[in-house]
Amino acid sequence: QVELVESGGGLVQPGGSLRLSCAYLGGSFGFVVMGWYRQPPGKQRELVARITPGASTDYADSVKARFTISRDNSKSTVYLRMNNLSPEDTAVYYCHAYNFATRQDHWGQGTQVTVVS
Repeated sequence: QVELVESGGGLVQPGGSLRLSCAYLGGSFGFVVMGWYRQPPGKQRELVARITPGASTDYADSVKARFTISRDNSKSTVYLRMNNLSPEDTAVYYCHAYNFATRQDHWGQGTQVTVVS
């Protein structure tokens, strides 16, 4: 049974940085497209970034040049490095996994990121 375990959220001042981690447990990481989504207060969940098994990436326009998604296949873990954070980045961040071999997807429990002066 696949489980996604997130960590790394928290409270940060504008201009600060955070790194989120998401461990993919219980499945074959090599077939999985990993992504980070976020849901700001009162808004819908949106894609932030995603990365394929071959490390191809794409980003929401609002985070390009500030956020970096990466993966460590030896640890079955994906990371989201977030730099130059602004209050508009405040949201619950969710890890997502899509396994294209099994055609199943999974969500993490979410981690809160709050950017405030």
